[in-house]
Amino acid sequence: MSDGPLAGVRVVEAATLFAAPLASMLLGDFGAEVVKIEHPTQPDPARGHGASKDGIGLWSKTLSRNKRLITLSLSTPGGSDAFLRLVERSDVVIENFRPGTLERWGVGPDDLFAVNPKVVIARITGFGQTGPYASRPGFGTLAEAMSGFAALNGEPDGPPLLPPLALADGVTAFAAAFAILAALRARETTGRGQVVDLSLIEPLMLLLGPQLAQVDLLGELEQRTGNRSSHNAPRNVYRTADDRWVAVSASATSVAERVLRLVGRPELVEQPWFATGAGRVAHVEEIDAAVAIWIAERSRAEVIAAFEAAQAAIAPVYDARDVLADPQLQAIGAIADVPDGDLGRVLMSNVVARLSETPGAIRWAGRAHGADTAEVLAEIGIGPAELARLREYGAA
Repeated sequence: MSDGPLAGVRVVEAATLFAAPLASMLLGDFGAEVVKIEHPTQPDPARGHGASKDGIGLWSKTLSRNKRLITLSLSTPGGSDAFLRLVERSDVVIENFRPGTLERWGVGPDDLFAVNPKVVIARITGFGQTGPYASRPGFGTLAEAMSGFAALNGEPDGPPLLPPLALADGVTAFAAAFAILAALRARETTGRGQVVDLSLIEPLMLLLGPQLAQVDLLGELEQRTGNRSSHNAPRNVYRTADDRWVAVSASATSVAERVLRLVGRPELVEQPWFATGAGRVAHVEEIDAAVAIWIAERSRAEVIAAFEAAQAAIAPVYDARDVLADPQLQAIGAIADVPDGDLGRVLMSNVVARLSETPGAIRWAGRAHGADTAEVLAEIGIGPAELARLREYGAA
């Protein structure tokens, strides 16, 4: 059993792919007891996403860490009954079926509240539970397009650019975990559970800043700027003499001054327009050229050392090999080396925050499909004979 800050919180996850499973993973990292339900014959598709080793998907090793994995078919009478018995003893349900699906199976919110009025039900979908798009299939890619993110991402003369990762799902997972904890806190006062309704679009919208007010109040539509910023300069990635890349950010005027003095262009600092971010953006071509030329004449190590000596903000552009080798990330324990029954060991991102008194932990990596079915169902009174019947009917 866990002794993390969420120890004693029981979570049932009936979800696939990324946002909802990531949300329950975050809760599990901090001690919640998470039971993940997968279909008996159709496992979570995340098991087949991305790279694999010996036929074992590596994504699911992280997504399903700290979870007990069982199989149930919620659309069958036996499976739905077992689900209700699980919910009866749980604090949180996380699901991401299309709106109306759980209701059709007889395990919608009304049914769950009937067996457990205190349960918090997090419903994560592409578009939310209501509205004209509610019944549409929803994935992170659609949210990245419809939130306004893709329209702002990419080069000015290129197409809108989608991220190479599950960005909307990841942001939604953090939002969902936060909302679930808020609902659990409210339960301490009200004594009742509630439904958390969260779309994939809204959390990503929040990160895009004041663009809605900007177009409403000013009639201005934010444009794609590539790696540049529409608010400050210099801000870009630059190639070094040894064919590596570095990222430079100068959001504050004082930092921009240090950068331009370092690269030998102090006369630009003296210009009246240099004192504001908008002024520097108006002269971004000249500023960027000065920085790019200076960096291109030096190795990455030389560039970083010079920027650090000048107290100017810079970072190397890493790939995964660099991340693994970085001494700072090693020092803070950002990478976990987790023992695993299938692969021996697997590296993954560690718990996202370090709590000084009640830290989270990765207790185990994601396990095999249905690895904990017999044990978990036995805890709710389903013994070997009943489990055999459920499996005979395709319910477990």
